[in-house]
Amino acid sequence: MKRYSVKIVSEALLDIQDITDWYNLQKRGLGKRFQKIEIRHIDSLSKRPHAYAIRYNNIRCALIKGFLYMIHCNIDEDELVVKVLAVISTDLNPKIWEEKTNDNC
Repeated sequence: MKRYSVKIVSEALLDIQDITDWYNLQKRGLGKRFQKIEIRHIDSLSKRPHAYAIRYNNIRCALIKGFLYMIHCNIDEDELVVKVLAVISTDLNPKIWEEKTNDNC
């Protein structure tokens, strides 16, 4: 089975930090829990990137269990790289998903 490397673009890292900060304001330790689960999901992308459905424009989305966010990523099959483009709330309009990820492709 192929193993992919995972690249997280700087905008996605900012998303993760902003979400973590927001959850920490809501409840002590919740941001840390979010990050642990987020890291587990990102790690799973290296092993099984095709397990997540293509939702739009060749972008795959992985729901972060227990949180209302999805990881948006694409796969470069030639380079065996999964590129995490954004982490976006499921509450946002899907048009925003496309706008945010188009900047990072």
